Amino acid sequence: MLDRKFILENLELVRANIAGRGMNVELDEYVKLETARKDLLQNVESIRAESNKLAKNNDLSIDERRHKGAELRGAEAALVADLAALEGQVQDIYLTIPNMTAPESPQGGEDASADIARGVTPIRTFDFTPKDHIDLMESLGMVNLAAGAKVSGSGFYYLTGAGAMLELALTRFALDHVLAAGYTPVLTPDLARDSLMQGAGFVPRGNESNTYHVEGSDLNLIATSEITLVGIHADEVVDVTTPIKYAGLSHCFRSERAHGSLTRGIYRVHQFTKAEMVVICKPEESAALHLELRRLEQEIFDALEIPYRVLEIASGDLGAAAYRKFDLEAWMPGRGGTPGTPGSWGEITSTSNCLDFQARRLNIKYRDSAGKLQFAHTLNGTALSVCRALVALVENHQDAQGRVHVPKVLHPYLPRAYWVIG
Repeated sequence: MLDRKFILENLELVRANIAGRGMNVELDEYVKLETARKDLLQNVESIRAESNKLAKNNDLSIDERRHKGAELRGAEAALVADLAALEGQVQDIYLTIPNMTAPESPQGGEDASADIARGVTPIRTFDFTPKDHIDLMESLGMVNLAAGAKVSGSGFYYLTGAGAMLELALTRFALDHVLAAGYTPVLTPDLARDSLMQGAGFVPRGNESNTYHVEGSDLNLIATSEITLVGIHADEVVDVTTPIKYAGLSHCFRSERAHGSLTRGIYRVHQFTKAEMVVICKPEESAALHLELRRLEQEIFDALEIPYRVLEIASGDLGAAAYRKFDLEAWMPGRGGTPGTPGSWGEITSTSNCLDFQARRLNIKYRDSAGKLQFAHTLNGTALSVCRALVALVENHQDAQGRVHVPKVLHPYLPRAYWVIG
């Protein structure tokens, strides 16, 4: 969340930022309620000061002080009740106000995102018609979509045989890569409390929800281990002399399930495995660390020999918590395209700098060089999301016989029999 004082002192800037993100926020109502809240709080503090002064006033009799004290306590109780009700109204709107947007972010919706870089692997020219990942993986016994739908419903799947082995290989490769860069491995819970979901910027209820809530509890299945990794340090004063760097591995659960040719198979599913990077640091370090996260993502997919592009995400396509965001989109030969020209780009990773937006909501602080408490900065980045990586890998590394040649970087993680699948 933004600093309340910053909002009131930079109202038009905040208003323009909300408009640039294409969001609807009751900003004027927030200002009215926040102003009233501050006035009420000042009145409560005035009454408390008067009560303290009364306790030391020896010019009044004990009975007079008791009578006056009772009046002040009654007035304070009434104001505190009004303040609590007002706080709830203010908070409801406050939590909908998004982070500010980096000046580097293009203005506009999804189509305005800028293509700023490419991976080292060029887009492959096929001398045969490439298959999509569903045909490839089903024919090679790597996935069972029908069984997933029978057991759990549409959007679920079984990875079998070489598919299961590749998930294990991909996650271990991605984790080893980021561990070598100083990240600490963490296996996180798959459930998080409402307060943690809200603090990380994921609201577990409402029309915009993309999460599963566990009925009768305050728990939710996580959409990403970003939630549980930043949640480790909620309500803590952390030591960020050296940035805190986590590499989390978890299942992720998302309730949305878009339909259409671009989201078939395992491209968009309800459950998947993801290796996630999270950083907590000093404010002056977050911009450089954001570029480090992007670099690590690029190194992983360069090593997997998958062609990709890097997008600078436009303001209207940013999540509420993100100040600046990069996506990697892989070229997927079997995904969409036009007649005679198969293939399209599909998102495989993202990385966001959230500044102090999450830290304010989660109350994560550090002490600066003067010993003063400040809010830390938080960042996140996808090291590897297994389903998207599998789609890109099998489609780009297929041959005319319908086999998949596994990139050499994964060979140490697989028995030799799985180096060529088929």
